[in-house]
Amino acid sequence: MSGRLILAGGSGFLGRALARYFAAQGWELVILSRSRPEPLSAARWVSWDGLRQGAWAAELEGAAAVVNLAGRTVNCRYDAQNMLDIYTSRLYSTRALGHAIRDARRPPPVWLNSSTGTLYRDARDLPQTEGAGEIGTGFSVDVGQRWEAAMWEEDLPETRRVALRTALVYGVGKGGVMQTTDAVVRLGGAGAMAGGGQYVSWIHELDFCRAVQFLIEHDLSGPINVCAPQPLPNRDFLRAYRAAWGVPVGIPSTAGLIRLGALALHSEAELLLKSRWVTPQRLLEAGFAFEYPAWDGAIRQLVEVARAHGHRT
Repeated sequence: MSGRLILAGGSGFLGRALARYFAAQGWELVILSRSRPEPLSAARWVSWDGLRQGAWAAELEGAAAVVNLAGRTVNCRYDAQNMLDIYTSRLYSTRALGHAIRDARRPPPVWLNSSTGTLYRDARDLPQTEGAGEIGTGFSVDVGQRWEAAMWEEDLPETRRVALRTALVYGVGKGGVMQTTDAVVRLGGAGAMAGGGQYVSWIHELDFCRAVQFLIEHDLSGPINVCAPQPLPNRDFLRAYRAAWGVPVGIPSTAGLIRLGALALHSEAELLLKSRWVTPQRLLEAGFAFEYPAWDGAIRQLVEVARAHGHRT
């Protein structure tokens, strides 16, 4: 399968990864974003504000699929302005796409919209699946619930909809999570955090791209956990990360120290302290096979790529 793929909010790390992946398979890529992404060798850029209808909506006519990645980063302090920006960047862009698909004469047959694996409760006893997972509480959970609800507001009988409940995506490149975490690991600061019992759900960049393709090509709808099948406790996650870089030890940190650090870095401690034990039940049942199901193999491969790029992640 190939055709025109619309990447809304696709100027960031994940958008560039998807553009490279699908372009290599002969797809036509269109990135909708406020600013022109660089480099743009694999895609065509069309301006949009993520708020209202405009000339960009014509790109959806006859498109094979739409993937919405728009949303302000949650790596910030949850003050009133940032919380408002987090809500509006997700809800308004989703509603704008819903309106454009509704009004299209030839609407795309599938729409994949970003969501978040942090919808589930802090889980240290049982893995959270789409069918048996328990929805948590708090600001980030409310964002995810409203985000998914916005995708279902319009009556779109010709368009299949998928909510991508995505875990942390690990890959090498500007704007990716490894751009920050690699430095911490190499400097010896990646010991167990707050005891290290909280689970980390993750996915390799390649498997994220492959999962998106799989969901475009297979008849699945509703929420899908997009994460590797083997999440692991923070202490084991960081141990494997250090081993991949050849760092023998990491300085552990307490919950209190993490909260102070998050305050200093204008972030939220929840990003490190919440236990996200999420597993991809629906993907596995549908027959999706992960290239990197286990973290130790995934991080070794990613570190090899990072080394080849002179440690520039």
